[in-house]
Amino acid sequence: MNDHDLQNLSGLNKPYAVIVLLLSIVLPFTGWTLEHFIKGMPLDLSVFCKWFIFFAVGIRLFMAGIRQTLKPAFTAKEIFHIDQVEVEPIVRELGFANLCFGLIGIVSFFLPGWRIISAFASGIYYGLAGIQHLVKKPVSANEKLALWTDLFIFVILLIYFVRVS
Repeated sequence: MNDHDLQNLSGLNKPYAVIVLLLSIVLPFTGWTLEHFIKGMPLDLSVFCKWFIFFAVGIRLFMAGIRQTLKPAFTAKEIFHIDQVEVEPIVRELGFANLCFGLIGIVSFFLPGWRIISAFASGIYYGLAGIQHLVKKPVSANEKLALWTDLFIFVILLIYFVRVS
């Protein structure tokens, strides 16, 4: 790791990073593995995506929606590098969309028929968000984390959508 990499990591919002990585990677794999060992469920894509959509889409977007709705300045400053109060209503509306996508992902845990809907809509959302981050060329560690996790989630949801539909 060189000095430039260390400097980029120093700007990382550690609580944000921990939550994003837990919800996008650790908890979906943990739920999938535990369900396999406890209930004997197969280690297949549909069982994994039950957990993945619940955590990476449902809980992650719902939590982001709450944060963006109640404290829009964090997203404006930490992700988009905009330190202007005038953009906060726009970020708040993004929060409303995230609340809606998140709720669909949460409900899909209990209503399996909703998973394909969540994968489709949230997959497009994560894909477009990831492309936007990529085109913008992220400068902070927070943006880079958002970029790579958005694209990772998009790919998993795309694979699930293509395999199930």
